[in-house]
Amino acid sequence: MSRVRIVGGAWRSRMLDVADVRGLRPTPDRVRETLFNWLGQTLNGQHCLDLFAGTGILGFEAASRGAASVVLVERDARALDALGAAAKTLQASQVEIVRGDAVRFAQTTPRTFDGVFLDPPYNKGWIEQVSPWLDRLIKPEGWLYVESEAIVDRLGAWQAVRQGRAGQVHFHLMRRSDE
Repeated sequence: MSRVRIVGGAWRSRMLDVADVRGLRPTPDRVRETLFNWLGQTLNGQHCLDLFAGTGILGFEAASRGAASVVLVERDARALDALGAAAKTLQASQVEIVRGDAVRFAQTTPRTFDGVFLDPPYNKGWIEQVSPWLDRLIKPEGWLYVESEAIVDRLGAWQAVRQGRAGQVHFHLMRRSDE
């Protein structure tokens, strides 16, 4: 089993176990550092959603940086076990783990979020499947983080305001555009 490190906030330098699940790729430290520099170092009081949680590192990073609540959605049983163990180890009472399909969650949850992390398995069309539900999921002034195998300039009303690349990973911070 591999491990991933939280890079900032209250749980800085804490290591989390990563389940051995095919296709699971923890967001690299450098990419997370960049993302949280873009967002501001703290997410105090924000409500965040990590839709394809996988390792949960983006959600745990948000909780470490003061998010009031973080919902991690994952359907793989081994990944869920690792998420539960990490939440218990960190005593992360603000983290809620939901076992289920990310697209169905996006379609059916009545909740809205200040920010959504969207880092699904690559080359499966998940971003396009979730895209129609983003306006409903994210508060008007909220943000969307997208990690993908290709550049994503726009998703419906969402426009990339910052983007970067690390190896094969393209990462984007998006905001709702008024166009």
